[in-house]
Parts: sequence; structure tokens; C-alpha cells
Amino acid sequence: MSFCPELLLAQGVSAGDYTGYIIAAVVLMFVFLAVVVVMLYGKLWFQAYMSNAQVRVLSLIGMTFRQVNARVIVQSKIMAMQAGVGTDPNNGITTGELEALYLANGNVPNVIHAIIAAHRAGMDLDFDRAAAIDLAGRDVLEAVRTSVHPKVIDCPDPQKSGKTTLSAIARNGVELKIRARVTVRTNLEQLIGGATEDTVIARVGEGIITSIGSSDSHLQVLENPDLISKAVLDRGLDAQTAFEIVSIDIADIDVGENVGARLQADQAEADTRVARARAEQRRAEAVAREQEMKARVAENRAKVILAEAEVPLAMAEAFRRGNFYGNPPPKS
Repeated sequence: MSFCPELLLAQGVSAGDYTGYIIAAVVLMFVFLAVVVVMLYGKLWFQAYMSNAQVRVLSLIGMTFRQVNARVIVQSKIMAMQAGVGTDPNNGITTGELEALYLANGNVPNVIHAIIAAHRAGMDLDFDRAAAIDLAGRDVLEAVRTSVHPKVIDCPDPQKSGKTTLSAIARNGVELKIRARVTVRTNLEQLIGGATEDTVIARVGEGIITSIGSSDSHLQVLENPDLISKAVLDRGLDAQTAFEIVSIDIADIDVGENVGARLQADQAEADTRVARARAEQRRAEAVAREQEMKARVAENRAKVILAEAEVPLAMAEAFRRGNFYGNPPPKS
């Protein structure tokens, strides 16, 4: 139905009153929206405002449409501001960066806790590197804690390898069973792309076995176990790993069996068997040679018999030809 001022005038409603109704409706709508916004975001915004977190109401509304948990973002930024890392020009943290990390499935509170812990410990860790470590699948907070408080890992690891000791053999053939404890701290510079604990354990185990294998006697290792630790540390086994080896301590050394003596006994037994086999071979060759000689004797005897059988034939032929007595005597 079209607007007709004459009809409104006829009904006793002026044009000014109609405009007032429209303005009142608009005002009521804005008031309603303001009340809704205050009910939904007022507490968060006031909390951020009192903490000087500088989070705008429009940002809070946009987080809802972007499916971002506004409470997590606001509380994380408040923690950063209260810790004094949110306004730092080098590692300042903005709301947009927190939202980007959240949308990338990052652990925003964990990253903020890690940055605060690193800041308290005097470590150089900005938001970008902490976020990159978190998105790479590493626990950045645990990495910072390990860097501040080094942790001890067993070599070998019984839970992963099922072995409690390393087995190494010195040059004199005596086996030594060793259990070592490696103290490491996180190397934040190589945390992304660096090798894990398994690589460190494998390298340390290899270094220990090599050091013992190069020892002339197991007694040297028993007298000075620290020589193994020093030799292993000098190898730089923590290169290209996410950890820095602080120390390597030999926790336990046990003497195993004399592998060299057992190997020598096995070698002697093997040599005896080889000698027996060779003697048996020579005996068999002698028996075969004897049989061959007997066969030759029988062959030669047969040849003699054949030759004797030809003698009567030769004599008969000589009689027949008259040559038995040689040439006939001359006539007188």
C-alpha cells in the first residue's frame, strides 16, 4: 500500500509523528543490538580493557563469525600483556596473530605460556618461532622447560628397546655391560627439523660401544669410566639434533663373559675339526692310491701271463720253419 499523507492527515496522524515512529524503531533496534553485544562480549571486552589488552569489540564480533574462541584469544593476550611480552617491539603479540595461530589448529595458550617462561628465563623466543615450533608438532612449552631444566634420559631406553644395558667388547675379548644416563637440554635453534631423543640415544650408544672397543683391556674402562664419557662428548653427537648434550654419566658397569676366550675355544675346536677332516682326506687318498697300485700290479701280472702264453706259439713257429736251432750247419 502506497504512502498517502492526505490519508494520514485525514486520520489525525501527522507526517512528523510518523517520522518519529521510524526514528524510535531504529533507536530501539540499536539499543537491542547494543544490549546483545554487551551481554555477549561486554565481560570479555571490559576484562581486556582493564588489562590494557587492546581488543576491540568489532574484533570480538568478528571472531564469532570466524569461528574463533574469543575467550581463549582474550585470555592469552591478557597473559602476554601482564607478563610484559605483548608490547615488546621484537616479539609483540597482536590479536590477529593469535587468531591466525588458532585457525591453524595451534595451541594458543601453550605458546603464550612458553613465551612467558622463555622471557622469565632470559631466552630469546619470539612469537613467530614459538608458533612455528607448535605448528610443527612439538610441545614448545615442554621444550622451554627442558631448556631451563635439563632432563635425564637413559641409554639404552628400556621402554623403547627392551634392553637395560649396552653390550660392548674390549680388545682383550671381555664383554662389558654398561648403562649410561645422558643429560640434555633443548636447543631451540634446531628444534624445528632437528633429530629427536631416539637419535641422541642411538648416537651415544654407538659412541660408548666404539670407545670400549678401542680400549686395550676392560680393566682400563673399569678403572676410568670417565674416559668413555669424555671420548663420547668430544665426538659432537648432538649435531643436527633438537638437544644439546650437557653430560654423559656411566651409571653402571658389569663384566660379562669372556667372549674372546670363547671365540678362541670355538676357533680351536673348528681348527681341530678341519685337521681331522684333512687327515681323513689324506687317509682316503692313501687308500685310493693303494687300490690303484694293486690294480696296476694285477694289470702287469696279466701282461706277464699274456707274454708267457706267446712263448709256446713262438717255439712252434720256430720248429715249423726250422729255425729252432738257429742257422743249419754248413755241408762238408
